[in-house]
Amino acid sequence: MKLDILAIGAHPDDVELGCGGTLAKEIALGKKVGILDLTKGELGTRGTDATRKEEAENARQILGVVVRENLGIADGFFEDSKENQLKIIEVIRKYQPDVILSNAPHDRHPDHGKGSDLVNKAIFLSGLPKIENGLAAWRPKQHFHYIQWLPLEPHFVMDISGYLDVKVDACMAYKTQFFDPTSNEPQTPISSQNFTDSIRYRAWDLGRLIGTEAGEGFISRSYIGVNNLDSLR
Repeated sequence: MKLDILAIGAHPDDVELGCGGTLAKEIALGKKVGILDLTKGELGTRGTDATRKEEAENARQILGVVVRENLGIADGFFEDSKENQLKIIEVIRKYQPDVILSNAPHDRHPDHGKGSDLVNKAIFLSGLPKIENGLAAWRPKQHFHYIQWLPLEPHFVMDISGYLDVKVDACMAYKTQFFDPTSNEPQTPISSQNFTDSIRYRAWDLGRLIGTEAGEGFISRSYIGVNNLDSLR
């Protein structure tokens, strides 16, 4: 199955937090979208890898994503190794996405930056025919990075007006990770009411800056080309 967009995250819930609204919008426009989680998030303070797996599936259904896979790379300790590069290359060639979205180049969680670099290198290597794995070489047309914890300056902002509620619902599918006043698990930076509220107010602020209801910011490592000025808001 060929995908239009493959969103990759170091942990289950990264994609939902960073670009859930964009995915929901693109799916509504008829795009085929998949998600690849690099790790099971097993080092998370709250919940377990089993609960994260169930929550990830619930989030997939909320967004309408057609396929979701998990590479099972060690959470917190994964490396930019040949083994891990080949795992990602196999998925890229399997689904042949035109666009890949991945973690920001740097962020509060070190896995986010590591995942960003790992994916960026795998994208290049995936296009080399001499790397043989039984699948045709494939290099996506575009690779953009969504923004999570740090208020990084985006290179462009996607208008997600009308899709913010879906994004929030997909994020809150991770019940063990986010705000739950009845939970007895330890508190973390993302389990506070303030963090849950920030999902909306950060999207509202980006929307304000581009003159829409809500937005999600993205970073590009390369120049972004346009056909004409009418394609810009």
